[in-house]
Amino acid sequence: MDRTLVALARKASARRPATFDWWRGFCTPSSPSLNSKLFVGGLSWSVDEKSLLDAFSSFGEVSEVKILYDKDSGRTRGFGFVSFAKEDDAISAKDAMDGKALLGRPLRISYALEKVRGAPVVVSRLPGTGSVTSLKD
Repeated sequence: MDRTLVALARKASARRPATFDWWRGFCTPSSPSLNSKLFVGGLSWSVDEKSLLDAFSSFGEVSEVKILYDKDSGRTRGFGFVSFAKEDDAISAKDAMDGKALLGRPLRISYALEKVRGAPVVVSRLPGTGSVTSLKD
């Protein structure tokens, strides 16, 4: 490693606790924040926005449906997003539709993460699955 980089790492680790617990608490919420946008994976190639809207509209007012398509083949990439007007509707839709088949394929549904350009996405870890440690040369 470059000596300057090693020196900076030593200075940084000398000022902070070795486990960076303060950093983890700052960047990751104690409980995952729910929102009204769902990630829907496992979509069949024959699914379109209308069929996805029809499948989820019974749970509440759907504000947006978006399926991502492959630019070369024009087929779906196998996932999309469904946004609800109310968070409670998204919760009930996730609970009811996760694992259910749509056009012959089981859906995998989770809450969508907000996309932040230029910043890393920090995903909460389950307690006891590992920790961040200090840099060593």
